[in-house]
Amino acid sequence: MRKVISNTTPILSLLKIDRLNILKELYGTIIIPNAVYEEVEAGKGWLYYANLKEYSWIQIEKVKSNLSDLLFDLDKGEAEVILLAKEMSADLVIMDEELGRKYAKLAGLTMTGTLGLLLKAKEQKLIENIKPLLFELRQKGVWISPQIINKITSITNE
Repeated sequence: MRKVISNTTPILSLLKIDRLNILKELYGTIIIPNAVYEEVEAGKGWLYYANLKEYSWIQIEKVKSNLSDLLFDLDKGEAEVILLAKEMSADLVIMDEELGRKYAKLAGLTMTGTLGLLLKAKEQKLIENIKPLLFELRQKGVWISPQIINKITSITNE
């Protein structure tokens, strides 16, 4: 079984477009650190909130390492994702934030983000079209540049 660890933003983005199931369909089980669970829980009032403990395919894990070194620059969720990924020798980290991705790369971790998930879902025929999902994400507050949308729709011939 592949060890796939997700940060908060990709989960929230997929919840916003009602596509959290893509994670399960692509990877089977997803692991999140406790801080990511807490960040999602902080949004209980949001329309797209979901209690992640109700999904049997999402594992919530505690980080054993000391966070202090990474918390200087990163939020707690990003720091815990990177540390947990190192502790578990994760196969993949799902993270969108640029600074977090830089730290993950320095830690030698393999990464993807929300858009990479959508591309993989299209490639595996889990979704028919990406373009409407990109516009729905933008409509629901996820910033995606026009250049990125053009690049993705060019790749997918949409």
